[in-house]
Amino acid sequence: MELLDLENLSEEIESLGRQEKRELHSRLKILLAHLLKWHYQPQRRSKSWIYPIREQRREISRHLKENPSLKPYLPEAISICYETALDLVGQETLLDSETLPQTCPFSEGQIFEEPLHL
Repeated sequence: MELLDLENLSEEIESLGRQEKRELHSRLKILLAHLLKWHYQPQRRSKSWIYPIREQRREISRHLKENPSLKPYLPEAISICYETALDLVGQETLLDSETLPQTCPFSEGQIFEEPLHL
């Protein structure tokens, strides 16, 4: 019987954890950027914005169900990803990211559950 290579196993587990965090970050920064555009450009709202928000919400929810160890990390991830979301909004819109809130103005409920209406 072979002994487990604990060092390599530990490294593999850490690598998987980093990969799952990257997936969460990727989806969260897109969602936050869309929510910023939704809230700070109400005159530009359209159905084409609703669907990406719904998609990211669903995918993040699925990801958290598959990786429950990420749930306690979510507030930190929101804070980290919000900075990138500000940059995305600055690149994609006429909004000045410097004039938007510099910390996330949305609660978790608003991020993941707030209904969207045109």
